Amino acid sequence: MGSDGATEPQGKLLCAWQLAVLRFAVTLDNAERMHVLAVARELDRIGGDYAFQFFRRTTAELCHAITGSDAKAEAMVRRFEAQIDNLRLRRALELAVRQDRPPPKLVATRRGHTPISGGGWRRAAPPGRNEARCHTRHPAQRLRLCR
Repeated sequence: MGSDGATEPQGKLLCAWQLAVLRFAVTLDNAERMHVLAVARELDRIGGDYAFQFFRRTTAELCHAITGSDAKAEAMVRRFEAQIDNLRLRRALELAVRQDRPPPKLVATRRGHTPISGGGWRRAAPPGRNEARCHTRHPAQRLRLCR
């Protein structure tokens, strides 16, 4: 599964497939599973033979193994990890499929906003913003800004 003997477009697509598998392993989201299968379909199409379904079949088995918990599933994931050439990608996948990790959380907050009671959102002030402004203004204005 390394990109040693592959041409440049094939190597990039193979890397995209491995990253898509990692993203599915992290999120366990069905949309990510569909994305991995779409990339696998593209990899199978490069061969020109539509009967060649190695990547689609491998992806389906791998996604099932990532969500499973039996010894056979773990062995398949370990085999896939061993075939990844990129060390950082391999380590990230190892951490993503650990059995003792907590399930992924859905994040409901938006960046820079904090929830308030009643279901609304308000803009959060950057840390230290008011303090920096207090020291840059005229001393008469400090009391008004720092309150």
